[in-house]
Amino acid sequence: MVFGQVVIGPPGSGKTTYCNGMSQFLQLIGRKVAVINLDPANDALPYECAVNIEDLIKLSDVMVEHSLGPNGGLVYCMDYLEKNIDWLESKLKPLLKEHYLLFDFPGQVELFFLHDNAKNMIMELIKKLDLRLTAVHLVDAHLCSDPGKYVSALLLSLSTMLHLELPHVNVLSKIDLIESYGKLAFNLDFYTDVQDLSYLQNEISQDPRSAKYRKLTKELCEVIEDYGLVNFTPLDIQDKESVGNLVKLIDKSNGYIFVGIDASAVEFSKIAVGPVDWDYYRVAAVQEKYIKDDEDVDMTKDSETK
Repeated sequence: MVFGQVVIGPPGSGKTTYCNGMSQFLQLIGRKVAVINLDPANDALPYECAVNIEDLIKLSDVMVEHSLGPNGGLVYCMDYLEKNIDWLESKLKPLLKEHYLLFDFPGQVELFFLHDNAKNMIMELIKKLDLRLTAVHLVDAHLCSDPGKYVSALLLSLSTMLHLELPHVNVLSKIDLIESYGKLAFNLDFYTDVQDLSYLQNEISQDPRSAKYRKLTKELCEVIEDYGLVNFTPLDIQDKESVGNLVKLIDKSNGYIFVGIDASAVEFSKIAVGPVDWDYYRVAAVQEKYIKDDEDVDMTKDSETK
């Protein structure tokens, strides 16, 4: 069995930064990680990816050739990838023996609660390659500062959970920046645990722009509460404890922890005896130095050969 994460969320929620930080953290605790970039619009990757969709299709080429905008182009790219799933399977098979997989998907939310392309592709990979995947849905924490936007995020999270039919973890990303967006109407637990939303309705009713949608808001909140599926895990990608808690939750959801309980305990003990604060930027800088050193060595070898 091969374990991994399907990283999704709206544009700007921090998916690429998450994949970069999560891959570094998992490597620190001893896992071999392969990041698979399936976002054809992401042409400035901060991490080294094992598989890149741009080797198959490029968004810029699709937009020019078919006169499509960015959204239509992304839908076309996902449809093209689904039809060429054999290409992705062939790229993944060499990674299956030892690697933990991180799939970095596009930020177009329609792909994950409306269209079937991404879902069909994920299900096909799970079936053929025996993958155990968890959907990690990132939502920017700043949405908590606006009751209307927070309800929209809840509805999006619920719709995505029901559509993808995967083990699912909702994450409030950039939690370290939440105070910069202004004072929250309630404490953070209210937003992460998705408690009694009637209090939120009162906040929305006080906004003259949203008051006329009071009945609609009430009905949406009741739908969310009736399902009782949505809650959030706060994440500061620069904090090792925050990332570690999320990894433990993901490991439980996809079954990784139950396959190798002893191994998981050893992994996290490596972090427990390490520095109190895990510096995301420090780790990234060290990795960049190693990459640069490797490049310098290669250049030296080439010059000696010549």
